[in-house]
Amino acid sequence: MKRALRLTTVAVAVVLLAGCASVSIDDALQETNTRAQPFTQGKLELSRTQEQRDRRSALTQELLSRPLSQNDAIQVALANSPAVQALVAQSWADIAAANQTSRMPNPIFTFERMTLNSELELGRLLSFGLVDLILLPQRLEISRSQSNQAKVQLTGTVVDQVTQVKQAWVRAVAAQQMRRYAEQVHRSAQASAELARRMQLVGNFSKLQRARQQVFYADATTQLASAQHAATAAREELIRALGLDDAQAAGLTLPERLPDLPKAPREAKDVAATATEQRLDVQLARAQLDVAGQSQGINLLSTFIDVELSGRHDTVFENNAEGTKSTRRGYELDIRLPLFDWGTAQRDALNAQSLAAANRYDATVRGASSQLREGYSAYRTAYDIARHYRDEVVPLRQAMAEENVLRYNGMLIGVFELLAEARDQVTAVSNAINAQQQFWLADAALAASVIGKPTAAGAPMASSGTAASSGAAH
Repeated sequence: MKRALRLTTVAVAVVLLAGCASVSIDDALQETNTRAQPFTQGKLELSRTQEQRDRRSALTQELLSRPLSQNDAIQVALANSPAVQALVAQSWADIAAANQTSRMPNPIFTFERMTLNSELELGRLLSFGLVDLILLPQRLEISRSQSNQAKVQLTGTVVDQVTQVKQAWVRAVAAQQMRRYAEQVHRSAQASAELARRMQLVGNFSKLQRARQQVFYADATTQLASAQHAATAAREELIRALGLDDAQAAGLTLPERLPDLPKAPREAKDVAATATEQRLDVQLARAQLDVAGQSQGINLLSTFIDVELSGRHDTVFENNAEGTKSTRRGYELDIRLPLFDWGTAQRDALNAQSLAAANRYDATVRGASSQLREGYSAYRTAYDIARHYRDEVVPLRQAMAEENVLRYNGMLIGVFELLAEARDQVTAVSNAINAQQQFWLADAALAASVIGKPTAAGAPMASSGTAASSGAAH
């Protein structure tokens, strides 16, 4: 009786220890929403029921009913994108696999029935891994480290997805603006080409002068086609990032222009202060190092020895007048002998993995500050260039355009000079849009880098200024 009680107590303790190590996907989502609150606004969840899916679908429809802001685009992606849901579900699987690490292998029950002449023997054998039981506390620590690693990976994945949505939104809105300006350039070029044709017909324009205007119109037509495709491609990229279906995509409307630049850029000292252990990349490297170190201790032991303990209970029935029976009890130890494989190669692999994890952690810590400095440099440069266009280049072009209108009204310049100036002004505005786009792309990349998920700012869009420049020489 006492022996059975001891076995029961041990079994209950094992179950409780394993249960304490379990981490649910809800815990991971809550931690992600807390850690990456500026990215998720606390609204990341896994839709597992039809009611949840219907609620999130209604939210998506509500957000799509008005011009989609960048923050609304993020919420649509979190609520609607199957890709985001797939990533969360995969994280659930990773966490479940980490929880499985803390579980001991189930014991094996063997039942035997043997007869010898008139004798019947029933054998019962219960066996489990003795080394697994001894190493259970270490397995629990590994499970915690793996769960922590899975949670950090989930947060990093969500930050990466949100950053892609933010940048896709910036590119879509900027491409829409660029298309409208390309249409203005095209209309201006079309008007000047038609005017040049008519003036040549009445003998007031040479063939060369008309050809210059016609070349500009041809270039403007090409630029408009390219701008239209760029707008379509950027919009479709955003649609994919948001996970919209065809009906939802048809109702997607975007703001007419990018947001204004902030009044002041972020300070370098505030950005540099985030290069700490709280960064996601540093936390992930730390978790990987912990898992490698803890796993090495367990696996090193298993390369030397493996022991299985079994308890035996046999009952022998004798076929005689008295119907007597006898009972045999005992235990067995199964020990793997390292005769052919001494585990040298496995131990070398474990040592190499631990060393690699340690060096990856050091490299991540050392590179964190450098990545922030690079990201901030891109952010500040993009801000200064965009502000320069906004405060200097565009106002100067506007002043020049107004002055040329006065000169045209005074008959000091002709209509072609006025049209050329208008084209140059559109070129300046197009370049300003590009600069503003680069700033918001760099802003999204810097925000991701600050939390520890570095992302490239993206290449600038092609400007529609080529056609305008080619038409300026008339």
